[in-house]
Amino acid sequence: MNLDVLEKSTSLSFDLTDDQVMIRDTVRDFATRHIAPGVIERDMNKTFPHDIVKMLADQGLLGIYHEEKYGGAGFDTVSFCLALEEIARWDASLALTIASHTSLGSGHIAHAGNDAQKRKYLTPLTKGEKLGAWCLTEPGSGSDASDMKTTAVKDGDDWIINGAKIFITQGSVGDTYVVLAKTDPTLGTKGISAFIVEREMEGVKPGEPMHKLGMNSSDTTEVYFENVRVPGENLLGELGKGFVDTMQVLDGGRIGIGALSVGIARGALEESMKYAKERKQFGKSIGDFQAIEHKMVNMAVEIDAARLLVHRAAWLKDNGRPYTKEASMAKLFASELSERAALDAIQIHGGYGYTKEYHVERFLRDSKLMTIGEGTSEIQRLILAREIKNELGYNS
Repeated sequence: MNLDVLEKSTSLSFDLTDDQVMIRDTVRDFATRHIAPGVIERDMNKTFPHDIVKMLADQGLLGIYHEEKYGGAGFDTVSFCLALEEIARWDASLALTIASHTSLGSGHIAHAGNDAQKRKYLTPLTKGEKLGAWCLTEPGSGSDASDMKTTAVKDGDDWIINGAKIFITQGSVGDTYVVLAKTDPTLGTKGISAFIVEREMEGVKPGEPMHKLGMNSSDTTEVYFENVRVPGENLLGELGKGFVDTMQVLDGGRIGIGALSVGIARGALEESMKYAKERKQFGKSIGDFQAIEHKMVNMAVEIDAARLLVHRAAWLKDNGRPYTKEASMAKLFASELSERAALDAIQIHGGYGYTKEYHVERFLRDSKLMTIGEGTSEIQRLILAREIKNELGYNS
């Protein structure tokens, strides 16, 4: 027996720290009292919950893992995942707002910004005084983000940005955008840079909220940039390094999507268990029929597996270890699970599951975005094929 391996294995722990338990329980209580009530109405009316977002900001959840010196709470990524799961268990739209604001908008500034940029832009974002939006996807470039058409042209000390972005979360309610643009179209991905753009800048034009299948109370719009003059000091990171930084930001964002997906799946299970206990057929609760038991058991097992994948990726990130493969695994498995769990939940609810009176039909509509946003399932499999081949020496 390899004693080194044994020694390392004994250090493995699945226990949450006291801080992590506190965050999980606090957010769970908050979600029960403030998020669950009205969630069906918010979805049907497509209402962005400004009041709840403000309450979450007051509790430090909009900057939960960012540095305290920039207004963040200074917790870890695992804590962030626990919070997202608790919010998404009731309202995936709200969880998406928190995830995109924290991981993408402010996350890119935290990752690539200098001290002055962090003090000016990251601090109000982490405090929730402003909302962030991340502008990557375009009408003609989704999975192939390198094919973007938005440009930034140098003009003296400034940059002039022109282009259009689509599917931007917080597109119309956001205050601070991180915008990816081509600064040298001849260099491919090495000619892409990132810029901090304020909504108030002349030429920034958010579009109308988009009509979507799900995530109805999350703000999603197009954003247009017409000769937007951006100060040179708003170049985020190094010139030409925007695409590289974007890939790293997406790795972290995928952990958040994984946690959000676990929350949806858990909601599907818990609502199914409640309904199966109350619903009587043939003289007993349908939850006592083996066919229903098996669906719920499968959900429970896969939710645990998904949560472990998410927390492993988060732990690796927190400890400065490579986590690209693990983040993609977590995002892929958890997002596809959320769909399966929601479908099974609707089946357990029968005809009622097909109505808006119950939560599970919303879970299904919301879950679909999880397999698309921040890299589709197909893109995750491409990433994982590359990572696994390299790890196993396939290409050597």
